[in-house]
Amino acid sequence: MSSALETLRRDFGGDIIEPGEAEYESARRSVLASGSPACVLRPGSVGDVQAGVGFAAGAGLSLSVRGGGHGFPGFGTNDDGVVIDLGKLANIEIVDKDRHRVRIGGGATWGQVAAALAPHGLAISSGDTKSVGVGGLTLAGGIGWKVRKYGLALDSMVAAEVVTANGEVVRASAEENPELFWALRGGGGNLGIVTAFEFTAHPTTDVFHGRIAFPASEAAGVLQGWADHLRTAPEELTSIATLANPLAGGPEAPVEIHMVFDGDDPELAAQAIDPIRRLGTVIDDDVALKPVADTLVDGLTPPPGILLVTRSAFVDRESVPEVLRILAEVGASERPPFIAVRSVGGAVSRVPGSATAYAHRQAELMFTTTTAGPKPVVEAARPAMEAIWARLASHVNGAYANFLTSATEEDVAAIYPPETYERLTAVKRRYDPGNLFARNHNVRPQ
Repeated sequence: MSSALETLRRDFGGDIIEPGEAEYESARRSVLASGSPACVLRPGSVGDVQAGVGFAAGAGLSLSVRGGGHGFPGFGTNDDGVVIDLGKLANIEIVDKDRHRVRIGGGATWGQVAAALAPHGLAISSGDTKSVGVGGLTLAGGIGWKVRKYGLALDSMVAAEVVTANGEVVRASAEENPELFWALRGGGGNLGIVTAFEFTAHPTTDVFHGRIAFPASEAAGVLQGWADHLRTAPEELTSIATLANPLAGGPEAPVEIHMVFDGDDPELAAQAIDPIRRLGTVIDDDVALKPVADTLVDGLTPPPGILLVTRSAFVDRESVPEVLRILAEVGASERPPFIAVRSVGGAVSRVPGSATAYAHRQAELMFTTTTAGPKPVVEAARPAMEAIWARLASHVNGAYANFLTSATEEDVAAIYPPETYERLTAVKRRYDPGNLFARNHNVRPQ
């Protein structure tokens, strides 16, 4: 490897960070995981990414690709392998003002994107956290504050520049390499390293954003009423219900309805939001008009030794009442997980399930459970969590890759239904036959 690394130094214009160097301690970590890679590469150009891919492949080393580094399974680092950190490739440029076409470097974060687009009155449907990477969120879906009106982040993606396993740079769009383009939109990091995305942004105003809180004792009724309202609410309203927040009292924590109304008309916003206010006893209400960029929050980095275990699933319309009933009961139990239920549907459901590798288009809700604590605490909670998910199993389906801590074969099967997986396998076989890009929810080429 030392010989290969010396060769790399001649071709690589970015930073090469090895164990023992001052930056290594921070470079070896992603937000939610820590590793001991043989080296961390921070490319400054697409050519550097090509050189890094060639180095990892030639040396036979495990390869991790890091954008924002927020992945729950810790895909953005490894032990004894190579990490390609895209953080320097974060340029954001409006390339076509008339069509609102935006080119974004593969290492940019959504906070950087929001700040860059705000002066132009533009936005892209994305997540809800500033430091989350554009790449990781988009390639697996992208459920955020504009999802019901404008769809997933990947639904606004119109092209990508990709470095493949053989070091080639290819462009993927509806016209160029269309099968790769299909696979990138939902296939995660399986197909290569996206060094630049092109999105169609949309004009935006300020939006109404905030939360309305109700007593924990009213969770069951509030959740059911909230879900019922979303079926007829305008698609400008996107919402997340949370309960059993361990930082706010666990089973005694308020049930909170977080929301964005995508528009600045107070009358229209009130028509959409007031029915939520009438669902129960309001104990807090901070919904206010604010810039879109201010709806994104700072990401939290867990203290050393604290683990997060997150699991997700989708809920179709007919199962919504039973799933919400179970989640309300779980939230009121002793030592419950943190529960978050996200509204989808709307624009997401108008895209055919086969149009992208993100297949869960007909779901009405997506929810997560999260357990946090030192490893012994998390392990002790595992049997109870398994029991909760056993209760839910017959009422839910699939999984959302961006909210999964594990990466088992069962997880991959939940993310990708059989027809989607089979099609992804064919694309994988063409662009990564040796499975160099395996640090992900992996689709094997065979």
